[in-house]
Amino acid sequence: MKCSIPKGTRDFLPFEMARRNYIFDTIRQVFKTFAFEPIETPSLENLSTLMGKYGEEGDKLLFKVLNSGDFMKDVDFNQDYHKVAPLICERGLRYDLTVPFARFVVQHRDQITLPFRRYQLQPVWRADRPQKGRYREFYQCDADMIGSDSLINELELVQMIDEVFKRLDINVMLKINNRKILAGIAELIGAPDKLVDITVAIDKLDKIGLDNVRSELFERGLTAEQVDALNPVFELAGDTRSKLERLRTLFANVEIGMKGVEEMTTLFDLVDAVKPSCGIELDLTLARGLNYYTGAIFEVKALNVSIGSICGGGRYDNLTGIFGMPNVSGVGISFGADRIYDVLTELQKFPADLGQAAKVMFVNFGAKEQTYCVKCAAMLRNAGVSTLIYPDAAKTKKQMDFANRNNVPFVAFVGEEEIASNIVTLKNMTTGEQEKVPVATLVEKIQNV
Repeated sequence: MKCSIPKGTRDFLPFEMARRNYIFDTIRQVFKTFAFEPIETPSLENLSTLMGKYGEEGDKLLFKVLNSGDFMKDVDFNQDYHKVAPLICERGLRYDLTVPFARFVVQHRDQITLPFRRYQLQPVWRADRPQKGRYREFYQCDADMIGSDSLINELELVQMIDEVFKRLDINVMLKINNRKILAGIAELIGAPDKLVDITVAIDKLDKIGLDNVRSELFERGLTAEQVDALNPVFELAGDTRSKLERLRTLFANVEIGMKGVEEMTTLFDLVDAVKPSCGIELDLTLARGLNYYTGAIFEVKALNVSIGSICGGGRYDNLTGIFGMPNVSGVGISFGADRIYDVLTELQKFPADLGQAAKVMFVNFGAKEQTYCVKCAAMLRNAGVSTLIYPDAAKTKKQMDFANRNNVPFVAFVGEEEIASNIVTLKNMTTGEQEKVPVATLVEKIQNV
């Protein structure tokens, strides 16, 4: 039998896990700096929780889990699929972390205090076609604030995006838009009922190009006149302020569009006050196809790397209302850890020492020396120094090869002379230098190198 794993999933070797944890730890530290609290939700959710929240295309990408037991006994498979599916699949793997979070807020409303700030670092699943930067199982790192509609929340998301990628040393462009502006454009061209169709198509602009987006809009029922009326969206140029002024003129008689312009003006005023270091622009072609966004929407692209968005999010005004808790506004972002991993790998930006499981390895010369090594290792570990004793009294060359292959920076030798003098011979594997170090100063010696 050939060993394999499902397409779109991956195993992670120790050095890969060290790199992934570097990303997770960096993001987690920034979340905690902005006073977010951790939660977790289960991998499985009821399909009734998930269905209808991600648009028609999102529903197709949900992994549905068959019921246990004799679930097919009373099912009439001559019925339409949409009637059969709920009878045989009551649960599904979560598609993202935001909808389960909305369910969490409603279910635990008496145990949390609004406004509530949470972060989550957990895997999600999508039945997508695997390709570079796109997996069926991948991690999201989310931060959301719920119970407040203040634009200060959007500003803090901008600041967290800026801080995370500054710490990871990735140059990025943060694109911002507002669903109210998109709704205003739909109303302006006489197609307010086509907002979802317009946003789903526009959201593919970077992937399929303008001509294909126009073709898809025709397929979704827009007239040639309505599609042509979208040209100002595709062609609007200049800096953010000039774009907003142009939109202000276009939306003179469109209330929802004007509301979106006012929100963006306020947000960019706040952004200007904190002066983030990453690039930020208003991009009217940014739509993000998720149905639940109602206000600001965000997307982050890495510069100089050919890959999709590595972070995104937005404002959702009534996601909890679906679960019986209306009029609770939230806003959040999600960092795509797997794509960030690919970017850091391509740019060679991971710290060089991430693959070091042990900082010191004691060579094993036999039973007598082992007892001495065990005491020294315990002392180092108590001081927080990762330490390994080679388990077998193998040939020295084999043990040294092991240390080299595992990037151990220091190797300690203990023989009769070292035991008699209460010292350790310490070899720096980078420089090749060896020195005799008293056991009393061994911790200090290693920590200071």
